[in-house]
Amino acid sequence: MSELRFTEDHEWLRTETDGSVTVGITAFAQNALGDVVYVQLPELQSYDKGAEASTVESVKAASGVYMPLTGEVVAVNDQLNDSPELVNEDPLGEGWFFRFIPADAGAVAQLLDQDAYDRLIKANADV
Repeated sequence: MSELRFTEDHEWLRTETDGSVTVGITAFAQNALGDVVYVQLPELQSYDKGAEASTVESVKAASGVYMPLTGEVVAVNDQLNDSPELVNEDPLGEGWFFRFIPADAGAVAQLLDQDAYDRLIKANADV
């Protein structure tokens, strides 16, 4: 498993061996949301960077999951239809949302690494 990358919107990304990129929300994000009760998964199509690809609803709020980079969604985690709680139970594993093929494979490396993401969370907590 390669190193995770992160967005400022609290999505995590993992590049798979086939070149696709798996996307989910971070433990920080799912903790802030509370108990997840519904996930609207994206359509298998192309999205521009920043487009709302998915929605996650919790007992506290609904939140968009944004396309971290321009690319084509090629798979979704159908387990979330019946078990949205996987987002809370295993946000960096079984709770993933979708996989996509990025238009620019090198762009993943430009996203936040673990240290930069940890600093972002700390800065948000200090506000």
